[in-house]
Amino acid sequence: MGLTKTEIYTKEQNKIAAMAKVIGHPARVAILQHLLKVQSCICGDLVDVVGLSQPTISQHLREMKSIGLIGGSIDGTKVCYCINKKTYEEFRDMFGNFFGQNLNPEDCC
Repeated sequence: MGLTKTEIYTKEQNKIAAMAKVIGHPARVAILQHLLKVQSCICGDLVDVVGLSQPTISQHLREMKSIGLIGGSIDGTKVCYCINKKTYEEFRDMFGNFFGQNLNPEDCC
């Protein structure tokens, strides 16, 4: 069986790409910023904050949850979401290291 495209890259490269893909939508950035500000929130509350329908917000939350960036707990009919601190810090450090690399001081073009 041949290699899939992701198998030719390092684990870290795949993680950075997955995170970039998930936060690559402005609605997800807005959701993440809101969760950072309020610590936790009910999915329905995000409708007013983000300005999208509840099913659309739920899909964005599923994408963020799929990589472990957020977690949720069920309270009756409501799901409360919060940022997974460990995953958030891991990705924050990973992006910091990635973008903290020194550029070659010579002009390339």
